Amino acid sequence: METKSWKEIKDSVYGKKGTTRRDELDRDFESFKIGLLLRQAREEKELTQEQLGKLIDKKRTYISRIENNGSNLTLKTLFDIVEKGLGGKVNISIEV
Repeated sequence: METKSWKEIKDSVYGKKGTTRRDELDRDFESFKIGLLLRQAREEKELTQEQLGKLIDKKRTYISRIENNGSNLTLKTLFDIVEKGLGGKVNISIEV
């Protein structure tokens, strides 16, 4: 049995980079990663979702949704969470 790499599996199931389905998968994964990074940072600051929500004037349920799937996160809210809520700094890069 031939062992395939994760990249080969993604290419065969979702298509190569640049195809619509693959780009959607990559975007969804990046959103998921943002949620995980925000959760990790919140936990490192020893804040509950409720406490973070109060710092940025959002409900706990909203913080939970962001941490579980960051896809509907606006840049303003991202900056509020990181800067106001967590005392951090946002770094964004763009690849073309």
